[in-house]
Amino acid sequence: MSEAPLAGLDVAVLAGGLGTRIRPVLGMVPKVLAPIGDRPFLDILLDWLENAGARRIVLCLGHLADKVESWLDTCPPRIAQVVVAVEPIPLGTAGALARHRPLLTSDPVLVINGDTLVDADLEQFVTVHRTHAPQASMLCAQVDDARSYGSVTTDPDGMVKAFTEKADTVPGPGLVNAGLYLLSSALLDHIARTAPTSLERDVLPGLSRLLAVPQPVTFTDIGTPERLAALRLSGAS
Repeated sequence: MSEAPLAGLDVAVLAGGLGTRIRPVLGMVPKVLAPIGDRPFLDILLDWLENAGARRIVLCLGHLADKVESWLDTCPPRIAQVVVAVEPIPLGTAGALARHRPLLTSDPVLVINGDTLVDADLEQFVTVHRTHAPQASMLCAQVDDARSYGSVTTDPDGMVKAFTEKADTVPGPGLVNAGLYLLSSALLDHIARTAPTSLERDVLPGLSRLLAVPQPVTFTDIGTPERLAALRLSGAS
């Protein structure tokens, strides 16, 4: 690709959850504003997206959205346009996309979780998606033990055949969902019409053309006190 990986793509950041598992540590601080060193997690995430060429980022917020908006108001202007979209009640990962569909205008749209960092090769991810033109592409990682995540099975063409839940995953190496998605405009229209709750449970397993794109990535999230502590110790910046 001759231009930045995310040039021309809208990015939807899913950050509308209640953050109940991390609340004992953060209190009334939104999960996306969890301090990592001297920076909020969201600042690190937005910098990563901007460095990859993102110029329009839609923050899908819910719980404590006013605190995120206040933080954005205090920041210097960013390179990217950051659009705030607030859910009145938790709608789930797919519900948020359905509600905010009119704000997502590119084809495809990059969808990421607002509590996860992935050292992904976004250029390769976007190139593969555009080459194969599936309904959606899902970044995947090969891990030593898939039991903590649940595993993904693919056919010889890389299309996802099945998802296996954590409880049913056999111990050992496996391919897992790394939480980055490229969703076609047609799929987003379908999600808007049907308004499912979960992208992971209600939408992706039913697709006939969901492409798994494996990369040698590492990823971490701040969804639990233990994972937040590990990220802080790693010196993410």
